[in-house]
Amino acid sequence: MAAKKLSKEKVGEVLQELSKFRLITPVKSDDVVLFREIADPKEAFLEYGNSTVPPKKVVFPQTETLFRFTIGNPELREKNVEEEGTTVIFGLRPCDARAMSIVDKLFSWDYEDPYYLKRRELTTLVGMTCVQPPSINCFCTSLQGSPFGKDGLDVLLVDMGDHFLFQPLTEKGARMEETLASYLEDASPGDVERASSMEEEAKGKIVRSIDPQGIAEKLPSLWEDPLWKRVSDACLGCGICTFLCPTCHCFDMQDEVERGEGRRARMWDSCMFCEYTLHASGHNPRPTRKERTRNRISHKYSYYPKRFDVIACVGCGRCISLCPVNIDILEILEQVVEA
Repeated sequence: MAAKKLSKEKVGEVLQELSKFRLITPVKSDDVVLFREIADPKEAFLEYGNSTVPPKKVVFPQTETLFRFTIGNPELREKNVEEEGTTVIFGLRPCDARAMSIVDKLFSWDYEDPYYLKRRELTTLVGMTCVQPPSINCFCTSLQGSPFGKDGLDVLLVDMGDHFLFQPLTEKGARMEETLASYLEDASPGDVERASSMEEEAKGKIVRSIDPQGIAEKLPSLWEDPLWKRVSDACLGCGICTFLCPTCHCFDMQDEVERGEGRRARMWDSCMFCEYTLHASGHNPRPTRKERTRNRISHKYSYYPKRFDVIACVGCGRCISLCPVNIDILEILEQVVEA
């Protein structure tokens, strides 16, 4: 698909055009950048490094009603995701789009989750490259990612200064190009060549890294290693690392009933919470933060890649930058490698 050119002066008009869909963009609330639906293009905050909160809740809501029911009535009233309509997420970073493509594997694995997959089908992802690393803790290039990565995206916008290089990547991207045709111009061959060199330059600006080679195979042998106690001693069990992680996907389901009317809901859960694996008997196979930290690292870097052939981490660095006690997953992985 041929690249196009989108003038930055026309971005507001483009967002206005896209507001006929359910339009999600980064917005700034105090010092927090998060993704939410906007009605006015002026709400969009596109001059950001990376969002504090990833956009995963758009396709995987933090709390979601799966169906409703009435006691004594066998009929279930299932939620119709299609009623939410077509969604456009405009301005997410490549790491967050790649995270969705990784989580797709889980929700379409042994059982196809109709709620998640329908939202993904109805959602178009328009990403923006990272010309500068959003954070000193970014390490996407260690995990087969890139500041200019295309995985999971339908359209990639490359910041060329006064304009974006508009690159449709999928059929959804081609339809997006048709929708925005009146705002786009033909890109020059020079823009395409320059974008390629900018990618290599951006990769070179990422200063932190880890070599994941062999970690998946070796982690099980460290089951009883004292490193887990050492690296978890500072942990508060707050769950920030998992709630702000774009690939964490664990959830709980509960039935709630009031006056004969009820619903089944699912909501995000965290393997760092003490109730996560608590049995009805009172037994907990992960009784302390040592076991829960071991599970978090093992799940991302061993269990998931063994099942789906991809590490469940995109190197966005949020869990490092936003941990209240400065626990650093790269330092943990370095200790794993040493052990």
